[in-house]
Amino acid sequence: MSTDNELDPAKLDSVEQDSVELAPRREIISWAMFDFANSSYTTVVTTALFNQYFVGTICRGLSSAEATVALTNSLGLANLLVVLTAPVVGALADAGGLKKKLLFIATAVCVVATGCLGFMQQGDVWQAMALLVVSAFAFGSTEYLIAAFLPEIAPKRLMGKISAFGWTLGYVGGLVVLAFSLLYVWFAQKQGLAAGDYVPIILFGVAVVFALAASPTFLFLKERNSSAAAKSASLWFDIRDSFLSVIGTISSARRFRDLFVFLIALFFFSCGTTTVVAIAAVYAGQVMSFTTQETLAMVMLVQVAAAIGAFGLGLLQDKIGSVRTLALALVLWTVSIAMAYFAHDKPVFWLASTLMGAAMGATGAASRALVGLLSPAAKAAQFFGLWGLTVKLAAVVGPITYGQLTALTKGNYRAGILSTLSFFVIGLLLIFFVNEKRGRNKAAGTTVS
Repeated sequence: MSTDNELDPAKLDSVEQDSVELAPRREIISWAMFDFANSSYTTVVTTALFNQYFVGTICRGLSSAEATVALTNSLGLANLLVVLTAPVVGALADAGGLKKKLLFIATAVCVVATGCLGFMQQGDVWQAMALLVVSAFAFGSTEYLIAAFLPEIAPKRLMGKISAFGWTLGYVGGLVVLAFSLLYVWFAQKQGLAAGDYVPIILFGVAVVFALAASPTFLFLKERNSSAAAKSASLWFDIRDSFLSVIGTISSARRFRDLFVFLIALFFFSCGTTTVVAIAAVYAGQVMSFTTQETLAMVMLVQVAAAIGAFGLGLLQDKIGSVRTLALALVLWTVSIAMAYFAHDKPVFWLASTLMGAAMGATGAASRALVGLLSPAAKAAQFFGLWGLTVKLAAVVGPITYGQLTALTKGNYRAGILSTLSFFVIGLLLIFFVNEKRGRNKAAGTTVS
């Protein structure tokens, strides 16, 4: 005769699967459409266009080092705010059944701030920094709020499929927005317009696309945790418990040696990946003299390469293991960053960027899989949360480190990229201390000699 404390995690999972029914197709599509919507922000504002416009046009009159520090500090501060406020916002959302309302507020703030970025012109440095922090912070908040709906609309056996659907739709959205941006830049430049004329129009367009594409989410996605009992819960205790949960999860992860070592490795190479996303377009424009059209085309190529890398090395992952696959991806990162450092010709940088894209897709896929393999079933959600927290902290440290090193070397972008290279090298060295077999056995509740 078993007690509640003796329930097997697999049986608990089975109960959870049966207790959640697959939501209607309209709701699932509406949920996934948010990925389509928010990809317009990431591709244009934080990856492909606005960051280069910020450094090259808004900050004109400042040194390249000062402009880069302003950009990286803004992005770092935004991610730090996400880390600090997520437990509070999450507790508020759960206690009051307010996920949808808070998601709407965060989306509205991001949309409005993005639109306001379109009014920024040369010299509006502080205003642009403030709007970038607000928009990036709001965007980061939407990420975990929309993700919190997934357990409500899909049973566990279908979560991967539904999540992949949203991820794919987001990828498509990013490519669509980039393609239209590239066409508009080409048209505008043919008319003799400068960046100060066409970039604001694109930013206004991004705000509109974000708002319209996200509309189905707010029209059709239901808030299921909105009972009176939930609303009457003590918010203070929920917020306290959220912070204690984060501390407890970190303490718990330390008992799983290989998972903990992997999370440390993840922090370092994520410092590298988040830096590349933040400064790739700036580096292309300032160092390699890429035009806006070339930069947008490069980012499109990187996204395609990322999809191929995730799929290709994903197949290899089943044969050689996640740790070895991740090590290969980090080797590819190291090679591609070194190529970018030594590149003086555009074709070499194009090749380096393509390799970075493939490495980025493979790194993301292998990392997510490895967290799942090394986490005990009963703590999977907690450790995936810790995975997200680690990446967000890396998004603070990585870009700021790059910006400060660039400033110390008086605008030497090639010296700054060495910090990015060092993050990948450290991550690669640490990953060799992760024993996948031992970690999986530990997660399953067994040991290995």
